[in-house]
Amino acid sequence: MKIAGVQRTSLIDYPEHIATIVFTQGCNYRCPYCHNSSLIPCSKENKNFIPLEEFWSFIDSRKNLIDGVSITGGEPTLQADLINFIKEVKAKGLKVKLDTNGSNPSILKRLIKENLIDYIAMDIKSSLDNYSEITGDCDIGKIKESINLIKNSAIDYEFRTTVVPTLHTEKDFESIGKVITGAKQYYIQNFRPVNTLDQEFLEIKGFPDTKLEEFRNIIMKYVKEVFIRN
Repeated sequence: MKIAGVQRTSLIDYPEHIATIVFTQGCNYRCPYCHNSSLIPCSKENKNFIPLEEFWSFIDSRKNLIDGVSITGGEPTLQADLINFIKEVKAKGLKVKLDTNGSNPSILKRLIKENLIDYIAMDIKSSLDNYSEITGDCDIGKIKESINLIKNSAIDYEFRTTVVPTLHTEKDFESIGKVITGAKQYYIQNFRPVNTLDQEFLEIKGFPDTKLEEFRNIIMKYVKEVFIRN
């Protein structure tokens, strides 16, 4: 596992749980507005990754203070030893939340089948027609497969979209709503101009509350619960 960083305690990342957040290095997408752009390269120059022995020692010292571990990135499913890492977390009696871009449904399928994760948060980047404009090269078929795997699983989950002026319109949300019809939860996350991959996005401000509500009203036709994270 290429662990690039750890947040000791979060009260908001894993809903209704206290969690330690693990940040993995490497992502297969190149979203220009990414706020964790330093985690995109698969390797990190001039910086050592956190040794697993050190991480497990840290978790052992805190496992009575937290409910679980949230694994994010980057894209965690790119990590070759992700499954073994999660098995070790579970063996310590902790829950696991996984953040993913949905590009690796085969890993998600195994994690779900083996009851290795307790909560999944999948990013829906845009309407399927516009996906590659945001992510770069991507396999839309795998995105659809991941959405259906998650929707039809018995575990807790959320879909979410970071909304960015110049990239998202009402039409995109009609399309997203149709793709995730019947989903339990969907979150609209307003863009914040911080540490973006494309420096031009540092000059862009997030949507006003009124526009976020418009997007919410569109999605509510298709999804049971829709929330705004501003």
